[in-house]
Order: sequence, then structure tokens, then C-alpha cells
Amino acid sequence: MFKLTSLNLNGLRSAATKGVADWVAELAPDCICMQEIRVQASDIEGRFEAMAGLKGHFHFAERKGYAGTAVYTKHEPSEVVVGWGDKEFDAEGRYLELRFDTLKRRFSVISCYFPSGSSGEERQAAKYRFLKGFFPHLIALKAEREFVLCGDINIAHKEIDLKNWRGNQKNSGFLPEERAWMTKLLDAGAEGAGLVDVYRMLKPDTTDEAYTWWSNRGQAYAKNVGWRLDYHLATPKTAQLARSEQIFKTIKFSDHAPITVDYEFTL
Repeated sequence: MFKLTSLNLNGLRSAATKGVADWVAELAPDCICMQEIRVQASDIEGRFEAMAGLKGHFHFAERKGYAGTAVYTKHEPSEVVVGWGDKEFDAEGRYLELRFDTLKRRFSVISCYFPSGSSGEERQAAKYRFLKGFFPHLIALKAEREFVLCGDINIAHKEIDLKNWRGNQKNSGFLPEERAWMTKLLDAGAEGAGLVDVYRMLKPDTTDEAYTWWSNRGQAYAKNVGWRLDYHLATPKTAQLARSEQIFKTIKFSDHAPITVDYEFTL
């Protein structure tokens, strides 16, 4: 089995003080994708190059204390791709792709942190720019290789993906345009990207247990008033190898819960 985990940390240094390394050691994933690491290369040196026996790879944001992605892996990648070729969003450290290619296989694990538009119109516009540019990138990638993209997508796709869907239809993360983008991403037809939402493939009907993020306001976590914002998005062949999933709701390194999927293959 290939155990793949995704987690938005809201800061690697903060998560470290809460015992994230011990938890990763206990979980023993093959790879763990992290988003919003909020560190620079100087913060990594002598402290975070490895975690629980896994080697770290990083995409740092130019702005200190902001965004950033990482992948810690048990297996040595054949190539590390930092950024997806968009100057605006590569400066924010939002995309890290590890390739594990052999003569018989072309396969990538991607850690991706989609922009949030919740702070206002300017960031929502940036989110739409990201979605517009990222869609053709994923289509091109799918044409040449298998992959799993793990990340904080910052979109709840359907009504079952958040508690208060009626009250959030005009809020970032559940806007009609964002949801339509996700629908097109998962559409196997000629106009879609044909990717698979792995969690929903395994758990098509779950509601309350599916949430991976809770607001810090109004006792949202205690009341489980959550959103499903963290995903595994996979090419169809790889998605069909998914066997089990787990959302670790009681693990609190940030306001996101880790999500793990076990795939029936090895690197």
C-alpha cells in the first residue's frame, strides 16, 4: 500500500510545537503533502529538512510567513518540480510536484494550496485567476502522466460538503463559479478534466464526517459546523487503486484535519 496524507498546517513551526513530527512517525505515511507551511529556507536549515525519517522538499513563498507547500517522502523522487509556471502564484509557493518516474511508470504526487478569497474581492479575483490558469495545466499534466494532487482546495464542491450550505451560497469557498469549476474538473466528458475526487469515490454520501476545516468562530469545531476543503484529486487509473480513507478530526495541528488515503500500489 502507498499511504498518502495531506494537511494544511497553518505554519510548520507552529505545528512542530504541537507534536506533528511524532504524529507523522506514528502514522508512517509514504508521503505527506503539507500546505501553508509559512516558512523560508532559513527556517528549514538544521530543523525541518526531514521529519520522522521522511525527506522534505519545499516551495517557499517570496513573502515571509505566508503560504508555501511541502512534501515529505520516504521515496527519492526522480524529479522535483517547484511551481507550475504562473509567475503570480509561483511567487506564493502554491505548487510542489514530486515525480517518481521509471521506465514503466510516470507518476507524480502534488501538494497544492489554492488561494482563499474570503478576505475580500481582491483575493477572490486572484482565486479566479488561479482557477482559470490551473485548469489547463492539470489537463496537460493528465495527458502525460498519472498523479494525485493533495491539497487545501478552498472549495466545498456540493451541499453535502459543508454544514451550513444554505447560508454560504454567497461566500467564498461555496460560490457558484467555484463549484462549477470543480464540477468541470471532475467531468469525464470532452469539456472536463476528468479527474476523480478520491474521498467522494470512496465515501459518496457522508456529510458530517467528511469535514476537514472549521472556522475559529462560534464553536464551529465543537459543534462540527465544518467544510470539506481538503482533497485528493487523482487521475482515473490511480483513483481506482484507492482502498481506504481516514480524516483525523481529533488531530489539531491547525484548523484543518489531516486526510489520508491508502492506494494499492508501491513506488
